Amino acid sequence: MNPFKLIALLGVWVIVSGFSWISSGPDSVLDPYWDTFDPLSVREVDHGLWQMVLDDYLVEDDSGINLFDYEGLQGDADPRLDQYIESLRKIDPRALSKSEQMSYWINLYNALTVQLVVRNYPVESITELGQSIIFTGPWNDDIVEIAGKTLTLNDIEHRILRPVYKDHRIHFVVNCASIGCPNLASIVYTADSLEQLLSQSAEKFLSHPRGLMWQQDKLLLSRIFKWFQEDFGKNEKQMLIAISQYADAEDAARLRRFAGEVDYIYNWKLNGL
Repeated sequence: MNPFKLIALLGVWVIVSGFSWISSGPDSVLDPYWDTFDPLSVREVDHGLWQMVLDDYLVEDDSGINLFDYEGLQGDADPRLDQYIESLRKIDPRALSKSEQMSYWINLYNALTVQLVVRNYPVESITELGQSIIFTGPWNDDIVEIAGKTLTLNDIEHRILRPVYKDHRIHFVVNCASIGCPNLASIVYTADSLEQLLSQSAEKFLSHPRGLMWQQDKLLLSRIFKWFQEDFGKNEKQMLIAISQYADAEDAARLRRFAGEVDYIYNWKLNGL
């Protein structure tokens, strides 16, 4: 078979299968360039423009899944999202306090993802985007320049957020514009609200079927827990114990004593209206 045709077919199959063949996500590998912060900094980053965009285009659906009006934002030609991202580009986050810096990266990641979808809308899934002919999705594409360095979405998540902050709740707050992903939050992350919102996001995700679901004695979890198991524990058992702290009392007890086989699910359909 023609190798280019084979690659194309593989790409289609990956989209349809929802990356179900991938057993783990990208490794957490620290980029030392970003491993610094100013503990004496009192600067507060202004996320007001991003909050305005969320207020106007994010819909908290009755299903428990937050949806985004990508078509509306595109049609309005609303400049606030671009202005917000441009304002963050002018900041060197290494000069911020650690909590201010973490909220900066989370908000930037989510805003960049929304901007990416809006600029390419309509799409059925974010996996349709991306410049690579080998991998689907835009996560390895250059997307923004911060403090003199060009970054991809994967750089922000896996070479900054995960290795610098070492907090598995990061997986509940970075949004990949998909139904299967934890919600794009309706409130911006700030240094003051960060701790509370991290835990709330984890609890909301574990209370929804796309995060955790029982089918009689069978356990279904989001594939996020398979891709990034290492962030939750050395093995599956430790991972179940780790996530039990965010589940309600009944689910938490079942997770801690569960000894069966876990199935993993994910839905890459766009979280649009």
